[in-house]
Amino acid sequence: MKLVDIDALNEILSQTGLKPFYTQLLKRLEHDFSNWDTFQKSPRHAVTYPQGVVELMPCANDDYYTFKYVNGHPGNTRAGKLCVVALGLLAEVKHGYPLMLCEMTLLTALRTAATAALGAKYLARKNSKHLAIIGTGAQSEFQAHAMMNQFPIEQISYFDMDPKAMDKFTHNMTNAGVELIPCKDVAAAVKNTDIIVTATASRKQVDLFGLQHLKEGVHIHAMGGDSPGKTEFSVEILKHCKVVVEYTPQSKEEGEIQQGDESLIHAELWQIITGKKSGRENDKEITFFDSVGFALEDFSTLKLVYQLSNEMEIGEAVNLIPQPTDAKDLFSLLKLDP
Repeated sequence: MKLVDIDALNEILSQTGLKPFYTQLLKRLEHDFSNWDTFQKSPRHAVTYPQGVVELMPCANDDYYTFKYVNGHPGNTRAGKLCVVALGLLAEVKHGYPLMLCEMTLLTALRTAATAALGAKYLARKNSKHLAIIGTGAQSEFQAHAMMNQFPIEQISYFDMDPKAMDKFTHNMTNAGVELIPCKDVAAAVKNTDIIVTATASRKQVDLFGLQHLKEGVHIHAMGGDSPGKTEFSVEILKHCKVVVEYTPQSKEEGEIQQGDESLIHAELWQIITGKKSGRENDKEITFFDSVGFALEDFSTLKLVYQLSNEMEIGEAVNLIPQPTDAKDLFSLLKLDP
């Protein structure tokens, strides 16, 4: 069994390059969403606590099974800890043997951003040049780079309630080759932008902005820290947008559409990728990807990392699966004193 830890992942990304990795991951996501009916799917299994949530996210097809362990604790940063940490496992289903245990904290950020870019590929205007990011925490740079890899982004407007988070974003994006526009509030950040990414971590109901703040033709990617009872937009905005979700049963529990019913949904992502339903149809409509994160995205990511780690011979073989000489003699593997 292979272990891909943070050092191994960094080595893979160093050899691949961030932009080529995003390109490969987006293609893998697009392929897997196109084969939606071949997957066994279910909403994530969540256990909620006053301070956050712990989740398991499984997904499988006829060849592979994956799951991700992930938490979401918005208050962790006050204790110097990440809001989200994750581990992933890839297994073959012929014998049920695990193939790889993998870090998924960085990979969750990468796949979340790649999914945002995939949705925007079908929902945003092709010539989108001005990106707005609301919430410049741990996800923000990943989102920015993924969108820059997909669109000719020239300007990024951004706002966060924490000035230190904005300073961090400015520092990390200084050499990205775009004009950085720090803003004093949300309304200023979203004004005259082509794509808006909301990446807030709070777990309460808020209205980040209203219709009056938006120009026609904007695409909104709503991905901030989703959970039951947490929303960032009014029903009024949803009713004026073409709304796309990943997986309706899960989105109804955690997404912006929990405020209404399925009549708010135009399509699931796989339907616009396969052409069963329309994506953006003109330059005036407002599109909205209510993205909560779905296990298929982790499946795609783990498969890609497993492929690259094998091709590059990166990762450590770990002795986690017993291999007795006689498959019926498991007891013999215990090293007991005589």
